[in-house]
Amino acid sequence: MPLIDISIAKGRTPEQLRALIDQVHQAAENTVKAAPENITVIVREVDTHLWSRTNTTIDERNNSQ
Repeated sequence: MPLIDISIAKGRTPEQLRALIDQVHQAAENTVKAAPENITVIVREVDTHLWSRTNTTIDERNNSQ
């Protein structure tokens, strides 16, 4: 019973997020043979001012360009 939890920075369209859910769901079906009804996919959108890598937020990186 896979529970797939995805964190992604805000900014994608609903269509992009739906496609992501679909592809991840299919990957779980195909790779670990999970039954479709047992797969749960959660997408958490994170504000870009709260997402940091190497001590720099996405907002800070975007504003420095």
